[in-house]
Amino acid sequence: MAKKGSITYIKNDESTIPRALKKVDIPTAEFYSQVIDSLLDYAIFTIDNELTINSWNAGATGIFQYEPDEILGKPFHTIFSDTDISDGIPEKEVELSIKEGKATDNRWHICKDGKKIFAHGLVFALTGSDDEPLGFVKILRDITEMKRKEDAIDIHVKELETLNTHKESVISILSHDLRSPLAGFISLIDYTKTNLAEIDQTELQGILEILHSSAITELEQLDHLVEWGRIKYASETFFPVQTNLFLATKKVISLLVENILSKKINVTIDIPFDYIVFADTKMLHSTLQNLISNAIKFSHIEGAITVTVIRQENRSVIAVKDTGIGIAPEILDQLFTPSLTALSSRRSNNSSAGIGLLLSKHLVEKHKGEIWAESKEGEGASFFFSLPDQCTASNEDQESQKDGIEKNEINTTVK
Repeated sequence: MAKKGSITYIKNDESTIPRALKKVDIPTAEFYSQVIDSLLDYAIFTIDNELTINSWNAGATGIFQYEPDEILGKPFHTIFSDTDISDGIPEKEVELSIKEGKATDNRWHICKDGKKIFAHGLVFALTGSDDEPLGFVKILRDITEMKRKEDAIDIHVKELETLNTHKESVISILSHDLRSPLAGFISLIDYTKTNLAEIDQTELQGILEILHSSAITELEQLDHLVEWGRIKYASETFFPVQTNLFLATKKVISLLVENILSKKINVTIDIPFDYIVFADTKMLHSTLQNLISNAIKFSHIEGAITVTVIRQENRSVIAVKDTGIGIAPEILDQLFTPSLTALSSRRSNNSSAGIGLLLSKHLVEKHKGEIWAESKEGEGASFFFSLPDQCTASNEDQESQKDGIEKNEINTTVK
């Protein structure tokens, strides 16, 4: 026979209830204070209705470096930048939190030592049981490292976009700007080959001069492309040293003297013979050669070119000025822009000016300098580039660079 079940009632006292099930009384204010202070990755503090800081957790001390006794009683805007303060950002955050319940932002804040941190922040309005305003609470998290990584990614993306633009420019030059002159080159050779018996000595001489000039121009263009690619895409060594600007300019002029004399151009180097700049010697040479070559090409017969330098605070500004045909305003605005349209416009009058100016821009920017142009059509052009003063040459260095410079080489004029 089955045994009947039974129910037994036991009277429990407090001692028989497991500790985990007991109701434990914890002081609410102290409990939440300990929780907030344990959040070391977050700055949590409150401000009163007068926008004065009246509580400050350990996380806020860790992030902003202010101890509670240093910050309590200070205005809310203490942790904001001067720009944000002048723009009324602290007040706007509070107003938005009242209107919408909270205000969210990502911005730079200022620590005790002046260091800037980028933080994600929230502001909440605090109200009492009868909805009276009690103040506000601000919660911040330091996301400076995340911001730096995002900025680095943005910079990388922009660099890739720029490289892609440069790639398109190079492809355009290779496919059109180099191919078209070569087509003319071949056509002229075909004409000569077909009509050689009828061509007299004078005409043949003219054809050879055209072919020679075209070949030189195309070689120059290829040299610019190679140099541009080397600077832009390869890890080119950048080695700035104290360099005598007068001697560097004089060397470039000596290499271009044939072109100068053929057009009877007066070239003046108006630079002190002991003027020192801090630059990569090869890059300075390329920049000067590009700008002076362009000045020669666009100068009239018996024109004038002047190379000068002036000191401006912490930099030297070198100028190459000519009295040539000048530059149209629509082209001037695009001179240093690596776009297909800009290159096409610049190359409509000269086949190598466009890429040469882009190369010069890259070389100058390697030095943290700037390059720009000024011109009025029909009145010549002036090209300027700056080189920051990284250091000053010692007297010994200057004396060694003066060796071999004769007095009559100062402000040299090539005629």
